[in-house]
Amino acid sequence: MSWKLKEQLKNMLAEESGYYIYHAGGRTRVALLYPNSYFVGMSNLGLHIVYRLLNQRDDTACERGFLPEKRQQDEYVKHKVQLMTMETQSAVSSFDIVAFMMSFEMDYFNILRMLELGKIKLLATERGEMDPLVIAGGPCATFNPEPMSPFVDAFIIGEGEAVMPAFMDAYNRARGEGRSKEEILSILAKIPGVYVPSRYEVSYGLDGYDTQIKPVGDAPERICRQWQENLDEYPGETAIYTENTEFNLHLVEIARGCGRHCRFCMAGYCFRRPRNRSLEAIEKMLVAAKEKGRRVGLMGAAISDYPEIDQLCREILGDGLSMSVASFRADSVTQELVDSLAASGLKTLTMAPEAGSTRMRAVINKGIEEEHLLNAMSMGIKAGIRNFRLYIMIGLPGEEPSDIQGIIDMALKLKDFMEEKGATGRLTLSINPFIPKPFTPFQWSPMAPIKYIQGALKEITNALRKRHNIEVIAESPRDAYVQAVLARGNRKTGQYLLEAYENGGSKAMKSVLKSHKLSMEDLVSHPVSFDNILPWDILDMGFTKDYLKKELIESQQEKPKHTLQCFDGCKRCGVCK
Repeated sequence: MSWKLKEQLKNMLAEESGYYIYHAGGRTRVALLYPNSYFVGMSNLGLHIVYRLLNQRDDTACERGFLPEKRQQDEYVKHKVQLMTMETQSAVSSFDIVAFMMSFEMDYFNILRMLELGKIKLLATERGEMDPLVIAGGPCATFNPEPMSPFVDAFIIGEGEAVMPAFMDAYNRARGEGRSKEEILSILAKIPGVYVPSRYEVSYGLDGYDTQIKPVGDAPERICRQWQENLDEYPGETAIYTENTEFNLHLVEIARGCGRHCRFCMAGYCFRRPRNRSLEAIEKMLVAAKEKGRRVGLMGAAISDYPEIDQLCREILGDGLSMSVASFRADSVTQELVDSLAASGLKTLTMAPEAGSTRMRAVINKGIEEEHLLNAMSMGIKAGIRNFRLYIMIGLPGEEPSDIQGIIDMALKLKDFMEEKGATGRLTLSINPFIPKPFTPFQWSPMAPIKYIQGALKEITNALRKRHNIEVIAESPRDAYVQAVLARGNRKTGQYLLEAYENGGSKAMKSVLKSHKLSMEDLVSHPVSFDNILPWDILDMGFTKDYLKKELIESQQEKPKHTLQCFDGCKRCGVCK
């Protein structure tokens, strides 16, 4: 049956262009694994960037692997076939390095599944000299690697362009010298931006959460996040083309990081400072889109914050291309950007006020006011767009019943405005529970009780149900709780993760915790003391805890103080030395 699974991969590869295949030989073989489906993974720009970065080296051969669909997984298990890569249909276990992209907490279960399908022992301590080195990078690896540390040999803390060249140089040199895996890990641990969990001892406080992590031997006391200062030095665009993907676009990263200081946003803190690619560098990346006849997907934390966005829109449409955007801010969007999106076929304009009341948006430092939403909506209607979507969070720190009513009032007011302006389309509210994330001012804040979240969702849904063409969609509160447990977890959480995986996955997390006399609410629904040593304190993002504490305290004032966005010469948080 392995031939059938190989044929499926070969057929998928035959529909691609842009991939690399190297003959077996002197190159270090890296299996770059995305812990979700091919359809989802091929829309992840980070995968394309790392894939190209590694394959453009003369000593590395990187191939991709994805989580097979459920039916295919059953075939792998039934016929005892190992998980294989796309390019050469080779067993993942035959590679020197297995590298996972860690973008979402719920994919942790998929990482364990892929290791199991690849016949690679789940626990790092059980793998030997002949087993691949298992590494992981991406947002979740950078923010808090501890829950996955029992399974991963080394984490990349920060951006791949800033870490992987030195990582591969050191690995290849050590391997060429005939070093053992333990020796190689000791060498890698000294590279800036590499965290090797086995080189650190962990102890816990009486509450079980205090997590003290101390280096063993000459491993560094803290691991400093690495970031690529000049984005123009590396391309940030689609490397491989396929029709079988969620975003069938030529993806182009125009900026990285965000300086808006939203107090709930991990990316806004851990990808500081905000950096823009030059217009000239972006224009070079548009060439491939024109050659392939692809729609351009502009990627960045807030596309409308790009200083030359109008000029870029003119360039794209002037080349006969169409475009899409990852996100924009209602307070910086321009009519030209909206017109360009409408001309490209956009049917729904998305805005992210995150909260309904002015007070709550001040607490989270969002900086978006009702007038910005109405102005952006007016631009969209003028451009011919008839549908709008709002991203909303509930259960935010300090939220009161009036703030839930504020969401309802805002939705009704915006719907009234749409109808007054002749836009008869749908207004969609996409609602997610707030999850306290590491390295944000709200990292000490509790997650709202699950009954509160369920009640707030019910109140909003019931209030808006009778209004024609208003839709409410929401993330499962129970899934959000699992995410929170994993996001804020320590190494003990890795044990709970493994037990839940062995008992069916994320749905088993509640019963697993109960067997340890814990609950998800025990772990995430209580405030964390400033005195606690947090599981991620071993990492250095460039700013201090005191800075985050100051932001949290300012959010709790009767009139929350607004923190201005990043600006040239700013030294407030410490990232820009």
